[in-house]
Amino acid sequence: MQNLHMASYEGRYEFVKNKVVTDNKALTSKDDSGRQLLHWAVCGGHMELMNFLLDRGAPYDDDDDSGWTPLMIAASAGRELIVRKLIGLGANINAQNTGGHSPLQYAASKNHHEIVVMLVNNGADVNITDKMGATPLHRAASKNNIQSMKYILECNMCDVNCVNCEGNTPLHLAFEEEHEEAARVLLENNASIDIKNKEGNAPPHMTNGRSMRHLYACI
Repeated sequence: MQNLHMASYEGRYEFVKNKVVTDNKALTSKDDSGRQLLHWAVCGGHMELMNFLLDRGAPYDDDDDSGWTPLMIAASAGRELIVRKLIGLGANINAQNTGGHSPLQYAASKNHHEIVVMLVNNGADVNITDKMGATPLHRAASKNNIQSMKYILECNMCDVNCVNCEGNTPLHLAFEEEHEEAARVLLENNASIDIKNKEGNAPPHMTNGRSMRHLYACI
């Protein structure tokens, strides 16, 4: 069955279709990682194959051995049309894998802005935390993903000063990575410069960068 799962990832529609039509049990067969055909079709971005599998009754919200659902995979891979389809089917928008990561966390981390918008507009928890206590805003700020940050903040439900397991706020991470624009966006949205992490450092203490010191001086 491993070859069949690879075929699904590669989008070999006729091959997968013939196998499933011949033996419908193939639809929910799992590979060594616990992934079904739908997981791999989604991962490869193959909309036609995904629709065929769904029409045959493929579970749209099952997770693999690491807790990844098809929606999580689609959000991480930037598959906008697939994300829209899975949301429409009722996929769990706040599912978390074994690392505690949600679809929104992956979309925010990779700056898939349109997916961030879809997820937030359909009820994604903007304050959901992974096993390290990081929120989608932490992940976006650490990568300087400005569009995603702004939309998450504009929903007016985001805790801009939420701390992770190390006591760092998103602003700590923006300063640490020397992301000046991300830091500005956070400060414009009432991020605190005074919160100290578990090492006793406030955000401005996280960097030696000249531009970041200048930003701090202008606060």
